Amino acid sequence: MSDLGAGRRSARLRLRAAWMYYVEEMTQNAIADILGVGRVTVVRLLSDARALHEVRVSVSRNIAELLRLEFELQRVFGLQEAVVAPLSAPDADPTLPIGAATGEYVSKLLRNDMRIGLGWGRTLINALPFVSEKAVANLSVVSLLGGITKTKQYNPSEFAWQFSRLFQADCYLIAAPAFVDSAETKRALIERCGLKDILDFARSLDAVVISAGGMGVDNTIFRFGFISESVRQSLIAKGAVGDVLCQFFDREGRLVDHPINEAVMAVPIETLTATPVRVLTSGGAHKTEAVVSAIRSLRPTVFITDEVTAAAVLAHARNGEAS
Repeated sequence: MSDLGAGRRSARLRLRAAWMYYVEEMTQNAIADILGVGRVTVVRLLSDARALHEVRVSVSRNIAELLRLEFELQRVFGLQEAVVAPLSAPDADPTLPIGAATGEYVSKLLRNDMRIGLGWGRTLINALPFVSEKAVANLSVVSLLGGITKTKQYNPSEFAWQFSRLFQADCYLIAAPAFVDSAETKRALIERCGLKDILDFARSLDAVVISAGGMGVDNTIFRFGFISESVRQSLIAKGAVGDVLCQFFDREGRLVDHPINEAVMAVPIETLTATPVRVLTSGGAHKTEAVVSAIRSLRPTVFITDEVTAAAVLAHARNGEAS
């Protein structure tokens, strides 16, 4: 086929993809199936259509409201950037929209010779399909938490491994369970079993991407029985309102005085807060207090959430609860 013919075919394909996505509101995966191309190709076609001004996007009132929430989050919490994903309904599950926004953001964040640390949970798992595969040289991926043996889908090490495979990156895992039986065992594993090297490596990370959990029974760590109900209640009694990498903090973002915080095999909070780029991605209005406290604890540079949670977090701040 001549270059002219190939160009016309590419233009038709691009316009078909744009029509199905913006007018017929089809998913990228559905468009890929119909056009017989990969989802990454669909993403590229849509991006090209925008760049060539074949698609005109106007800012509606709803989009303007999202922008207002983003600017307000940046102002109130001192963020470099906030990303607020829209929801189809106030009671809709925000996990997938936040995951989509996270996947897109992380795709743009990656660069050559980067070292990135990853947390775990439903939000980050849902980000994987929206991470755009691209050539990134010498990328290093570090799992920030030890492994969970009871499940595969929400296993921290499994998520980091899947992410690293997208870019053929080096992957570093904490070769230990997420929880050990005591602080003494933790010290022994770090000092005698080579884990010190991973924790030292984590001090040189360029970015971390982490989600926050609440204290409700629906939180992944409790729902799948990783932590017993009696331990959950004892954490609440100590003032815990949520966790980052299974490290539990109070309303002020301080780690609570509880044995579990001494026995979790995770990169310490102080290491995370020293990382130049800190992305906190989390949502759900029921986790408002946990999210606000996670912001206090992690001091993120970037916060990705949904519009309902964003409004709830800002209301929390207006009531004098946010610092």
